[in-house]
Formats: sequence, C-alpha cells, structure tokens
Amino acid sequence: MCPDTNISRLYLDFDSFFATAEQHFNPALRGRPVGVVPLDSPHTGCIAISREAKALGVKSMARIADTRRIVPDMIFVVARHDVYVRLHNRIVDVVNTVVPVAHVRSIDEVVCHLLPSEAREGRALADRIKAALAAAFSPELTCSIGIAPTELLAKIGAEAHKPDGFALIELADLPASLAHIALDDLPGVSDGMEKRLQAAGVTDFQSLWALAPKQARAIWRSVEGERFWNELHGQHAERLPTQKRMFGHSRMLPADWRTPQKVTICARQLALGAARRLRRADLRATKLTLGFKGGGYRGRSGSRKDDLRWDWEGHFLPTRDDHTVLATLAQGLDAAQRAVGFPPRSVSVMLHGLIANEQMTNDLFLTPTAPEQINISRWEAVSDLMDTLRQQHGPEAISLGGQDAVPGGYLGAKIAFGRIPDQSDFGNAPVADEDTHFCTV
Repeated sequence: MCPDTNISRLYLDFDSFFATAEQHFNPALRGRPVGVVPLDSPHTGCIAISREAKALGVKSMARIADTRRIVPDMIFVVARHDVYVRLHNRIVDVVNTVVPVAHVRSIDEVVCHLLPSEAREGRALADRIKAALAAAFSPELTCSIGIAPTELLAKIGAEAHKPDGFALIELADLPASLAHIALDDLPGVSDGMEKRLQAAGVTDFQSLWALAPKQARAIWRSVEGERFWNELHGQHAERLPTQKRMFGHSRMLPADWRTPQKVTICARQLALGAARRLRRADLRATKLTLGFKGGGYRGRSGSRKDDLRWDWEGHFLPTRDDHTVLATLAQGLDAAQRAVGFPPRSVSVMLHGLIANEQMTNDLFLTPTAPEQINISRWEAVSDLMDTLRQQHGPEAISLGGQDAVPGGYLGAKIAFGRIPDQSDFGNAPVADEDTHFCTV
C-alpha cells in the first residue's frame, strides 16, 4: 500500500529495450550477450546491450572490436527501427489496459497520472502492469517502475532500480532515501551540467537538495533549473508545449563512407527524408543547414566526443519541395568541398525557418506570377504527386534522383530520444518482427 496521498505519478522504463526486443523476437538470443549496433560495420559501437552483456562488463556505446576482447562470443545485430516502433505501440496498448498512459517520453519510457485509488495500490499496481506485459509478450521484455509525487522523482526511482525493479518514493523520506544517487545518474544532469553544479559547490544529492530555487535557476541558466528543483521537491512543474522548429536528420558515417561522393549520397537522402516530413506537417521551410562533425576523443561512457565541426546555412523562398531543397544542399556541398579540412564522422541536414500556410505573406517584390514563385509552385506539385505515388505503390515507387542505399538504412526514420517515427516515416517495406539482422562482420 502507498500511504502518501501526494503520490500521483508512475514512470515505466524498459530495460535495454532494443536488445531485449531482439531477444523477445528471436528465442535463440535469450540468455546470450547481445549488442545492437546502428550499422553492419566493424567500426561502429553498441547503441544497446543486453543484461547478459552488462553482467560481463560490456558498456553501452562500446565498439565492436573492444567488446569482442571482453566477450568473444558476443552476438551483434543491426537495429530495426520500424520493428521497435510497432512493438512500442503494442506495449502502450497493453499498459493502457491497466492504467492510462498520459505521456510517451521516448520509445521505452511512458508516464501515467495516477488517481488516489491507483496510487494507494503502490507495488501492487506495478506488479499488475508487469504481469500484463509478461502475458502479452515474453519474460525478456522487462521494465522498471517508479511511483512518486512527481514525474522526475518517479523517473529517478525507476532508473535507480534497474533491471526489472520497483521504487516507491515518498516526500517524507527525502532527501535521505536518494542520498546514495550520484549527480550524473540523475535525469537531466549531463556532463556539462554536473561541472556547473560542482563549480557551485554541489557535489552530491544532499547539497543539490539544499539549493534554493533561484540558485538552481542560476546554475541551469534558465527557468529549467527552477522546474527541476520543484519536481525534485515534490511540486509539479508543467512542461510548456513545444513548437516544431526544424526537421532534420543526421547519420554517423562508416570509415568507407567519408569520401565526398558518398557523403553527397548520404546528405541527399537525409535532405529528402526531412522534406517529406515537412510536407506531412503541412509546413514550409526557408533555411537549410548542412553540418559535419569529426575528430574527437573518448568520453567517460566510451562514446566519441567530436571536437571538429563545420556548418553551412542556405536560404530560399518558403517551400516544401524536393527540388529546392536539393538545389540548396548542392550549394552547401560545394562549399564543404572547399572548406572542410577533416574527414567527417557524421553528416546532418536540417530544414528550419518554418512557416505555416496561414503565416505566409507575399514578398513585396514577388508576385504569384513571378518566375521564382512559379518554379517553386511547379516543383511543389511534383513533390506532392511523388508522395501520392509512394502512398499508392510503395515507398520505393518513385524519387527525385537515385535511391541510393545508405549504411544503416532508416533514413529519416531513426528513433531518437523524444521522437518516435510514424509508420509513414519509414521509406522501405516493413521488416518482419522475426527477421533478425545479424552483423556479418
């Protein structure tokens, strides 16, 4: 039972979701050390690892070569984003049969707002959710659940009791019940934020708890610090509605994809994916940013911190057509050929300066019959027609230019924290749940 009447949030966080999803769909992987990688390449690193791999000392983001030195029989599979999205949707449906899901925070994290009667169930409610998931799927798909007065506290509880754990956090027990948690294990405390906290004399949870709200705001350098303080102390801090500011995609490049020709192929596909999302949102863009990152050093987690960067921005009349986007991208790629002095490890393309139809205003010097506007309108009609043909005949039915294969696939449809692609984002035929993509390297 849960005696604290302030309890009102439940946070559910799946354990090693990509890896356990692969074990769920392929029984041969169960009980084995598994790593999920973004590319079928020996130079990439794990974006998820199974519990068995963690128990043997493998860290997330570990490179394949380093991992094989620790666990020679480690199994590597390539991420299948459309499969994980379908599984996520089925999971949400199951959780809803026990308690309504209020917010989806990521592919493997959801928040439920609890009624007082639900909150009083405490662990019994968490057990009912876990039992429903086990009945619908398999024992591999475990989750950790935190119940607390606020979303932040519930998330802290779930993350601190992985895997397959449960935590009930009550205000009366704070800060003592969380005193053992390190600052860098708290949600929202990045490497940079931890350095700011330490510079302000905050070195552990107790000193973080002792801050005043205005001190937290000063350390975070924004109102987010005060929101964090409120949530930490059991007071709800409403999240402001977000407004879409850009459509963009990035891609890590294998070593053999860092030549100008292959970078161009990748950048074109990223740009086309962003333009299709722009049209589905019924928006227009006025800017395109092309970016490259390279160099880098290894951080605490083993991931590489790129320290070389180059960005270019191009401008155009408000549009949503592929032709204008690709023509602007070509200008950026020409500039990159002259200016980039390092082999890029990643490339990104962003469409921004977004304008909704109702916000469109005519240029004082540009009439609807001006050649530039006529050209854009024609190409928008072409892009709309191609979208229709893809809907009717499949995602690969037609494209502007070649449909070159890019390592890792899923261009424009990769799962990111806070973003779960729609089924329409996937540009290829659906991958079957049971069709595991084993690494060949």
